[in-house]
Amino acid sequence: MNAKILVACANGAGTSLMMKMTAERVTQKLNMGVDKIHHCALSEGVSSARQYDIVFAPLNFLNMYDDAAKAGVTVIGLRNVLSDAEMEEKLKETGAAEKFSA
Repeated sequence: MNAKILVACANGAGTSLMMKMTAERVTQKLNMGVDKIHHCALSEGVSSARQYDIVFAPLNFLNMYDDAAKAGVTVIGLRNVLSDAEMEEKLKETGAAEKFSA
C-alpha cells in the first residue's frame, strides 16, 4: 500500500515546496511506498486533508486538521518543517513509516 502525503504551510508556496522535497528525501530513506506528495496552503490542506494518508503541517497549525485526524488521517505537526531528522522521527513514532513500507 502506498501513501498519499500532503504538506501544508501558511501560503503554500516556498516553504511547502521545501517541505515536499524533505518528505521525498525522508520517505525514500525510509523505503516508504508513496503515490504522491502534494504541497499547498493551510486553507487548501484543511479542505482536502481527508483525501490523504499523511498530513504534515507546522506544529502551531495542527488543530486545524482535527477533523482529518478523527477520520483516520495521520496528522503530523513539525516544529522545524524543513528538518529531515524530525520528519523521519515522527514518521517512525506514528507508525506511518512501517505502515507504508515498500
